[in-house]
Amino acid sequence: MSETNAAEADIMMCRCASCGATEADDIKLKTCTGCKSVRYCSIKCQKEHRSQHKRACKKKAAELRDEILFRQTESTDCPICLLPLPLDPDKLAMISCCARHICAGCEFANALREIEEGLKPTCPFCRLPAPHDDAKMFEVNIKRRAEADDPAALGWMGGKCQEKGDYNGAFEFWKRAAELGDSESHYQLSVMYHGGYGVEKDEKKGIRHLEEAAIGGDIGARVDLGVLEQGIGRFERAEKHFTIAANLGCEDAMSKLRHLQLRGVMSFEDLNTVLRAHKAALDAMKSPQREAGEANLRRAARERGYDS
Repeated sequence: MSETNAAEADIMMCRCASCGATEADDIKLKTCTGCKSVRYCSIKCQKEHRSQHKRACKKKAAELRDEILFRQTESTDCPICLLPLPLDPDKLAMISCCARHICAGCEFANALREIEEGLKPTCPFCRLPAPHDDAKMFEVNIKRRAEADDPAALGWMGGKCQEKGDYNGAFEFWKRAAELGDSESHYQLSVMYHGGYGVEKDEKKGIRHLEEAAIGGDIGARVDLGVLEQGIGRFERAEKHFTIAANLGCEDAMSKLRHLQLRGVMSFEDLNTVLRAHKAALDAMKSPQREAGEANLRRAARERGYDS
């Protein structure tokens, strides 16, 4: 924004966009909630000015939304080792007593330490005693955390309701978790609205929740938005979505960017820039401790008869 435009914007914010009244002791200006670029001294002035302002407001609001939507999100770190959490959910563990996700490396390192030192099992994060009946106590602990309005626990409860076919219960849990900022719950709500599962089908609400999930750092939501944009021919927006996800280490997004480059949508130089960031994100997730933990998971899977 030029200095002239910035000065004009400052002036617009100092007076009512309709009648021109300036803020004084008896006049309090309120900002337009849509574009946040003009202010009004009263609801009457806002209504009178609506016909003149509507188009500009809608355009500015869309620009502000895109600014938030296409901001590069940060990775979520393991609360113990502080390295970025792996994107593969099979390489994560959820601790029920404090509803935290930790990496397989930290879970394995804690268990190994307890065995070597002859210690009683405890939570790797909060150090509370580990429950004797893992399956039963896990759900008890999660319910306790959900009652305390823990977003991750509420999201987990929503998933359990969905498994039982209780879409109303799932909706209520995910709705509350989303209100508290849980990006995965926003994603699940988008699925419900897109498919009409337990709610009236609503594409607009579905997209809104999908965007909120992506803004909150949900990789799956980010890739889905890119696919949707690509499907309607908005390749520049699709590229932005895939780039944000690839920068966080998403292989699927990186593959889709390669296809865009082959189609001439993305330059080879830009692809290489993202590829370097993608590799750096993957390297940041690695550690000897995690390699040992993931090897232990594969060994356990083989013992249970699953493919590794």
